[in-house]
Amino acid sequence: MADWGAEVIKVEPPEGDPQRAVFGALGVKDQVAVPPFEVDNRGKKSVVINLRSDTGAEQMLSLLATADVFITNLRYAALQRLGLDPIALRQKFPRLVYGIISGFGLEGPDAHRPGYDVGGYWARSGLAHTMVPPGEEPVGLRSGQGDHVTGMSLAAGVCAALFDTQRTGHGRTVSTSLLRNGMYNIAWDIGIQLRFGKRERTRSRANNRAPLVNSYTAGDGKGFWLLGLEADRHWPGVVSAIDSDELRIPEFQSARLRADNNVALIEIMDRHFGQRPLAEWTALFDHYDVWWAPINTIVDVIVDPQARAAGGFVSMSPRDGEAPYEAVNSPVDFDNYALRPGPVPALGEHTSMILGE
Repeated sequence: MADWGAEVIKVEPPEGDPQRAVFGALGVKDQVAVPPFEVDNRGKKSVVINLRSDTGAEQMLSLLATADVFITNLRYAALQRLGLDPIALRQKFPRLVYGIISGFGLEGPDAHRPGYDVGGYWARSGLAHTMVPPGEEPVGLRSGQGDHVTGMSLAAGVCAALFDTQRTGHGRTVSTSLLRNGMYNIAWDIGIQLRFGKRERTRSRANNRAPLVNSYTAGDGKGFWLLGLEADRHWPGVVSAIDSDELRIPEFQSARLRADNNVALIEIMDRHFGQRPLAEWTALFDHYDVWWAPINTIVDVIVDPQARAAGGFVSMSPRDGEAPYEAVNSPVDFDNYALRPGPVPALGEHTSMILGE
């Protein structure tokens, strides 16, 4: 929302948002220059308020009196103790849009539990289990994926509520959870289970029932993914690109047959793809209209000309003494609006200015 032009006031406790010190174990002491914190907090204004004190409670209410939106991810019981739960605040401020993110929802036996995206988004939603074949344990997960998806969901809901407030004059509470977003992301799988009582299990790549929607490695060690979702439509192009009679046998001449003989087909394709570098294969793919995508490393993404042309990166506003640097852009663009990300706030940098207002 700060990227989209909103004035965002980040209320922090005296010790600061714990994310500021996320690299402390690695010896990074600077409370600003931490990339995860930068991406999620650029352009905000930091105000330190001790919400457990009477003075702090009054300061918080004075801010809310001027606010369009209040967003929190504190657990509901903590919000009630602080007098910042939805019922209390919307009685005082009827136009306020109240946005809340929880781990597992606001009702139910485990609504009080702490979440984190590993617990709510990945583990409990079924997503982590669905990602690996039976008998395998989920791999270590990258940080923040569920957090960012859930944050985008809340942003969408808040914008809808703001539009409604303009028409009706009344605010409303907008809630989402890590659990619900994880479930929504695998809604196809859950939906199939709900309707038919079973679903296709996750398989290893060597036993993928859709060999044309599978990952492969070229002879130079670079990976790519075939995108032949319409199997019979895309099969002739793959055969022409590989140009081997091994693919022209009757066992591979329909999508059903290729699924039934998937292990043998993948072995053949692995062997052929290992004989040429990726650049040669992609030239053939493009010539024969074979759909594909590179399996980029993080370094590859940073230099990928398409990622840059698509606006995937943004120049940050350096603070005094900092060299210019880049960060990942937020994923939504607006025409006639140029993102100029504000600097990352130091802890309490705007306390005097905001509370003075």
